[in-house]
Amino acid sequence: MGPLPKRKLSKTSKRTRRNHDKLSLPHLVLCENCGSYRLAHHVCKECGYYQNEAVVEIKKRED
Repeated sequence: MGPLPKRKLSKTSKRTRRNHDKLSLPHLVLCENCGSYRLAHHVCKECGYYQNEAVVEIKKRED
């Protein structure tokens, strides 16, 4: 047999331990070029700019 707990773990202790497991929202910042929200330290998906410099060329889809 494996190890078993000596006594019941209270709800407070269990929830306090699991408090750090929650998901957090990504940190969004405004793009300086187009003004849309983007992830911090990432190239903008809308315009392809990073730190006021064109890094990726974004092709517009024609529907």
